[in-house]
Amino acid sequence: MVRIIGIDPGSNITGYGIIESDGRKSVHLASGHIRVKGESLPEKLGVIFNEVAGLVGEYQPDQMAIENVFVSKNAGSALKLGQARGAAICAGVTADLKVSEYSPREVKLAIVGSGGADKDQVQHMVRMLLGFREPLQADRADALAVALCHAHTHLATTNSVWSQVQ
Repeated sequence: MVRIIGIDPGSNITGYGIIESDGRKSVHLASGHIRVKGESLPEKLGVIFNEVAGLVGEYQPDQMAIENVFVSKNAGSALKLGQARGAAICAGVTADLKVSEYSPREVKLAIVGSGGADKDQVQHMVRMLLGFREPLQADRADALAVALCHAHTHLATTNSVWSQVQ
């Protein structure tokens, strides 16, 4: 089993989800969100870096998966989102984690089977795949979806190739 931390970056709320998976079966370990506080963008980025670094230190994941920036109508928002991603990625890289990036479409395709799925469909499938009975907060569900996407695409592929060699 590989321990994966999934990150749904945001300059105000950053979601995280930590699972263990062999590519076929996944188990939820922890998830939640970081409410990013600070007066300035540098302060907010520092919070993201420190909080993600703290989660990495506490849960000791083997790999990190993070959602890519999507093109937004508001260039300023896209830029802030990219900087939030950078802070989270730096926290992972500083801990020597392999970091994989996935577009929202790739995440939806891996979780729901359709790259055009809506947020409700993704949340429903995350709940089903990890055995949650209660509804999930959106950023938490998105981060778990990113971790599951990595497990389903990267680990499942690696495991199938390895099983064919044996």
